[in-house]
Amino acid sequence: MIDLADLADLPSSDEASAAAVAARAADILRPQGALAKMDELAVWIAGWQQTATPRVIAPAALIFAGDHGHVSEGTSAYPQEVTRAMVDAFGSGVSTINAMARHVGATVSVVDVGVGRPTGNIAEEPALTAQRARSIVEQVGQAVAGLDADLLVLGEMGIGNTTAAAAVCAAVLGGRPGEWVGRGTGVDDDGLARKANVVERALRRAGSVSPIDALVAVGGSELLALAAGIVAARRRRLPVLLDGFVVGAAAAALARAEPAALEHCRAAHRSAEAAHGRLLEALALEPLLDLDMRLGEASGAMAAVPLVAMACACVTEVPTFGEYFGEA
Repeated sequence: MIDLADLADLPSSDEASAAAVAARAADILRPQGALAKMDELAVWIAGWQQTATPRVIAPAALIFAGDHGHVSEGTSAYPQEVTRAMVDAFGSGVSTINAMARHVGATVSVVDVGVGRPTGNIAEEPALTAQRARSIVEQVGQAVAGLDADLLVLGEMGIGNTTAAAAVCAAVLGGRPGEWVGRGTGVDDDGLARKANVVERALRRAGSVSPIDALVAVGGSELLALAAGIVAARRRRLPVLLDGFVVGAAAAALARAEPAALEHCRAAHRSAEAAHGRLLEALALEPLLDLDMRLGEASGAMAAVPLVAMACACVTEVPTFGEYFGEA
């Protein structure tokens, strides 16, 4: 499991590097504040890369994939076999995320944390056993440690995982279960009602749980993996772009366990899933993009990679007023 003691001793951003880039951005050859939000991104990257010349030349996507036992309750418009089919597509390089990654020079790695090995049906039993949870955290730690990357894009694949994400949000952020349940990949009204019913039953069964325990009790294998990936990246001081609602739910559990846990993360986009906007507001995360995307598989986060790369270039590759006029 994720050790809460470790969350209290996470590495911090390098203040000197961040301050150096902020000072440069304030004197760059353009009207002050003209690219304020992009400058903030460059400052953020500088602090976590620990350099006054931040750049993004080796972005990497990790997609965690797993199946969910509650799909037997009719919570998805697609059969569970689609998870495996999509994982195979990622591996073959033919999916949407592969196409996006090729155009931004990113790698894509899929980490199977439960494909063909569904979690428990959260309406009736915990999603994960303690042993399986520990195994997932260890597996994720190894995956993040093996990356050669300067920016991490996190995503997921798992038929039924928006139901688990809704359960985690309700458990850690509060509110009525139905307020967190959306149509996911396109369930009809009956499917939406079934999703809400599963979330309500899961919360009654689990009772009051800690934010991290919620990932195990009412979440799922890829949700726990996402949280573990965020923590593992933090220990490497690796900046992270968060994808959509499911990734946000995993991040929410960490933020409620340790408010500073997401300082190395940015919300890449606001998805079309209705509850995602509410989730981002609860975490005080402003999305970089808002394009009504609802694909998952790290696509929204990958779409934000060029923006972050350009933000760095606009500070490091453009002279300051002093540099430009001093050379004239």
